[in-house]
Amino acid sequence: MTNRQIRRITEKEERRSKGKRPERRASKGRASLRQFLSEVRQELKRVSWPTRQEVITFTTVTLITTVSLTLIIFGMDVLFKRTILELIRNL
Repeated sequence: MTNRQIRRITEKEERRSKGKRPERRASKGRASLRQFLSEVRQELKRVSWPTRQEVITFTTVTLITTVSLTLIIFGMDVLFKRTILELIRNL
């Protein structure tokens, strides 16, 4: 994320917060379902969602890493199996 994007997000949040007054909570510190869903919606608006290109990049890196580690562990498993079986045969 670039500095410009961070600054825009910060300015957007400041503009949102200026016009709002604090919400009241229900008794005993628990919010009503309506208030909870409203707050969830507000929080999701503040989330800095990744771009499509970032999602593609992160997914590609994750898949490559997963496949690589799977192949390495599989290779080590086969190697250890053959080594142990060879040691048992030579006894």
